[in-house]
Amino acid sequence: PEGLPRAQMAPIIADVGIGGDYLEATKSFKGFDPAQYGAVNPPSLEGFLFPATYQLDPGSDVNVLIPEQLEAFKQNFAKVDLAYAKKKNLTPYDVLIIASMVDREVAVAKERPLVAAVIYNRLKQGMPLAIDATTRYEFNNYEDQITQSQLESPSAYNTRTHMGLPPTPIGNPGLDAIQAAAHPAKVNYLFYVVKPGTCEHNFAANEAQFEQFNA
Repeated sequence: PEGLPRAQMAPIIADVGIGGDYLEATKSFKGFDPAQYGAVNPPSLEGFLFPATYQLDPGSDVNVLIPEQLEAFKQNFAKVDLAYAKKKNLTPYDVLIIASMVDREVAVAKERPLVAAVIYNRLKQGMPLAIDATTRYEFNNYEDQITQSQLESPSAYNTRTHMGLPPTPIGNPGLDAIQAAAHPAKVNYLFYVVKPGTCEHNFAANEAQFEQFNA
């Protein structure tokens, strides 16, 4: 599935009978250099492990799957026009980080460019991104309510207290999220909040509108 981090992909891969330690094997992989995309010594290949359907022979292990994921990433990422992001002084790795947040935040396809726009606009204005998904990634907490201590974490993944992007992608985004991260909507939104009882969001350009949606 699109958007999952390595920690959530690993048990899925093990459950279908693929052998080996996926988390360990995806810390790096011979022949793939994240620096080509602007990643400086990342702790893992998070973000580069392209989500798709892969057909493997019975008995295959993670060392068969991983190069296929990396090759699929290279082929799909090559389709993305990064000119707009480059104008905003964003590296390809930055686009991948934004895409990973978009995939974790969005359940409705049409909202991907809108959430990407909120991230771009907040970066431009020097506002914290305040995306809970980055804190969930830090603590591998995808089911439980985020605790107060987690919200107050000094980690660079805490986008409530740290300015700018988190240090790495927080998942492995699909092509649609990457395209949205490279081509955000041309809107002035700075906030979004879930519509009650739905998977969709309301978007707001200022705090007053945002508070109305929260009322």
